[in-house]
Amino acid sequence: MKDCEPRPESGASVHTDWYGWLPEAKLQAFRVYAHEFEAYYLMFSVSLNEAISLRDCGSLRKSFQLIDVTPGYCSRFAVRLHALLAALDEHAKHYGIIPSVVPLSAANFQGVRGQRSARMNMVLSSVLLSQRAQFLSKIGFLKDMVTELDNDFRGAATKLANGMNLDNNALWAILDHDQYDLNTCFRESMILLKCFLRALPDDQLLRFQKTVADQMNPRKPVSEHRVIRHRRTPLFAGE
Repeated sequence: MKDCEPRPESGASVHTDWYGWLPEAKLQAFRVYAHEFEAYYLMFSVSLNEAISLRDCGSLRKSFQLIDVTPGYCSRFAVRLHALLAALDEHAKHYGIIPSVVPLSAANFQGVRGQRSARMNMVLSSVLLSQRAQFLSKIGFLKDMVTELDNDFRGAATKLANGMNLDNNALWAILDHDQYDLNTCFRESMILLKCFLRALPDDQLLRFQKTVADQMNPRKPVSEHRVIRHRRTPLFAGE
């Protein structure tokens, strides 16, 4: 799409918004966020995949040692993703931004929890009359899912790393499904971000970026700071 081509109205389809044009400043902002989250996700994904490979090769002790570091990578990714979603939620509510949106699809999730949440979002979206309400509802579901998946992953990884006498196969399956579903949440969040930026007035970009920065770096006393230790799906459904 050429730079001189006018933007569609904010109610344009998600498909159009995803592939559509952005002014240079917004495009640069999107790329910075997308690349940053991709880097955090890759650190998390690579560490888990290496642990799985060691397990498959029979090196169980090494795989358990490596799995011990994955909760930290998972949480660094999940906490920042939650912060981005919170910034989208805050700015959209405060300024009445109305991006295009489609509900979550259960087919894009592997875990039972993710599939159930996606179905609930689909049902709720069918009764919400406004596009803005649908957008905010989807953000709410994604925020809850990211937190729940992070907690679930940390719990299973800790049990494996500690060598607890449990069903290891079931725990490995939890890690695999949680990684997949966190990746789906990530891709869905990037679509929300692109649609949001398409609807965002140009003069609000800096304010939105500040909101993101504030959400990602909350000003809290050191004593209150809590460090949570914690496959690839298409960016766009049907791609």
